Amino acid sequence: MHVELDEPKCVASGQCVLAAPEVFDQRDEDGIAFLLNDSPGEGLLDDVREAEAICPAAAIRLVERR
Repeated sequence: MHVELDEPKCVASGQCVLAAPEVFDQRDEDGIAFLLNDSPGEGLLDDVREAEAICPAAAIRLVERR
């Protein structure tokens, strides 16, 4: 699986960082999220799915790689 983050849509709420801190972080200057790992292992997928579901800007997508 592959994580996509649409940074321009991000509203800097930090929910993704709380849900999946191994995958997301926030820039210090403006709080916009960025990816630490765009291809997390199976053990992190539930956390990423939670981050995707709670993102208020719908800026996160988890997509299957082919």
